[in-house]
Amino acid sequence: MLLLRFTYFSQLGFHCSLVLSIIGGLGFMTGAAFLLMIVGQRLGLQGQLLLRAGLGEAQLGAIASLVRRIVIFSIVTQAIGILLLFLRWYVFGELWEGIPLGEALWQSTFHAISAFNNAGFEVMPDELVGGSSLQPFKTDIPLLLIMAALIVIGSLSYFVLSDIVSKRNFGRLRLDSKLVVVGTLGLLVIGTITFLWTEWTHPGSIGSESIPVKVTDALFHSAAARTAGFSTVDYSSITEASNVGTEALMFVGGASASAAGGIKINTFMVVVLAAAATLRGKRRVNAFGRELPAVIVQRAMVVGAAATVMLLVLFAALMAIQPELDFRRALFEIVSAFGTVGLSTGITSELNTGARILVTITMFLGRFGPLTLALLMAGRESNETYRFATERVRIG
Repeated sequence: MLLLRFTYFSQLGFHCSLVLSIIGGLGFMTGAAFLLMIVGQRLGLQGQLLLRAGLGEAQLGAIASLVRRIVIFSIVTQAIGILLLFLRWYVFGELWEGIPLGEALWQSTFHAISAFNNAGFEVMPDELVGGSSLQPFKTDIPLLLIMAALIVIGSLSYFVLSDIVSKRNFGRLRLDSKLVVVGTLGLLVIGTITFLWTEWTHPGSIGSESIPVKVTDALFHSAAARTAGFSTVDYSSITEASNVGTEALMFVGGASASAAGGIKINTFMVVVLAAAATLRGKRRVNAFGRELPAVIVQRAMVVGAAATVMLLVLFAALMAIQPELDFRRALFEIVSAFGTVGLSTGITSELNTGARILVTITMFLGRFGPLTLALLMAGRESNETYRFATERVRIG
């Protein structure tokens, strides 16, 4: 292994980051349940109820087998990703000139796991590949498509993918799967078009590239910006319009019970549907011939509002701790941390100790905050035995 990789981390540090990426991709509850199963511990009733609330599985008796299927799916998908990257970086090309077999296998393994689990870590030596992150591979269309596919698959969740494989017909999918698929495709298309529109002629990003490269880079940006953290451009040199679009993608994130962060595409889609129903004067929220329960709509609204308020408070705290930071770059940094994305406009190294601690706290809140809030609301559902008289309040 090259010593260049160990400028900041030891070999143990890199292996620990790899293991943490895998655990983070499984999710806190799934990972904890799997570890208990490995050591021979049984899942208690309370643990199964929490897993069901977090994973959306209705049958308590199927929790253990569900966890096993998720782990097997994760391992198989990452193995396929490792193979594809190895073929690209060693068999049908070279990651860098003269790369040894063992190094190529290590690089393929690390980056396939990092992409699928939406970690965004990369360990390629900048001196040999010609830059940081995936910027040296801006014109490598096959590589970017492989990485984007791993990122999207990791952000969809096992439940949605298993539903797609078993039903093989969009009309027969569960409503949750339909919302995730439509929302994911919609964000990919909107993100791609927005990036192309704002960066088409910009020399600091894709302005000088060919049309196929521009489209591929824009698609990759749309996929990675939602939670993975890889980049083919320097975010400190792209347009502010692109940064705003990126912040929106980071805030939404991927699907519930997936490797992605953010408030989750499920929550976002429910909020959008509720807003659309309200604008049309409808009292009930419907989608694809189904009605969403009022309690689900309320929870989505609470998660979205709580995440927004949390971001504003954290951003204000960051500016109070280190007021000399650039306003726009600091906002981008805090949104990226909350979405557990890892993108930056270059100010991370400029943060003082207090600001770094705050950003670290933001990452934990972004990963566990919305999930914890959803579990708390799920655990406190009760039947009301009476209702108060109705009285209108002025809005707007």
